[in-house]
Amino acid sequence: MRKLLECLCLGLFLGLAGAQALAVELAGVHLDDRASAGNTELVLNGAGLRTRLMFKVYVAGLYLPHKDDNAKDIVGGAGPRRVVLKMLRDVDGDTLLDALKDGLRDNLADPELATLQPAIAQFAKVFQSVGNTHSGDTVVLDFNRDGVAVGINGTMRGQVAGEAFGHALLKVWLGEKPVQDSLKQALLGN
Repeated sequence: MRKLLECLCLGLFLGLAGAQALAVELAGVHLDDRASAGNTELVLNGAGLRTRLMFKVYVAGLYLPHKDDNAKDIVGGAGPRRVVLKMLRDVDGDTLLDALKDGLRDNLADPELATLQPAIAQFAKVFQSVGNTHSGDTVVLDFNRDGVAVGINGTMRGQVAGEAFGHALLKVWLGEKPVQDSLKQALLGN
């Protein structure tokens, strides 16, 4: 009986240690190992730090239905995906929006960019309604067949229709010219 109890305690300890190892803490920011998008449970695929001119800007986490290290499959996928940005500094809303637009321009051909202008304008309107983000804020981008839903600190702020826009926006972090290559690799779990 004692041996059985020792095995059960060891199993419980190892299970808890394994569960804790799945969660991530980066730059003092905790990211959960799981998230829910609608009825789908997502797992943390990877997380990384976005820096700009030596300043820590945000910690990003990528959540998927299952682990995947293929950027093209993730970007082109149809299932739910989530990008979480935990802000590490105050960022002017226009500056964040401009950075996202720059990422779109860097990763899309001119015809695709022109086709997406209405969605980009809708996205800009959602971000302008948000205004500035502050250190400690959490920006959540949920990607699905309907488009991209934007939430700030647990409050839904708007949605941009169109699966094509979602694919394009994911390229900001996972495209051929990501906003930061080390961040791309971290989000892919590398």
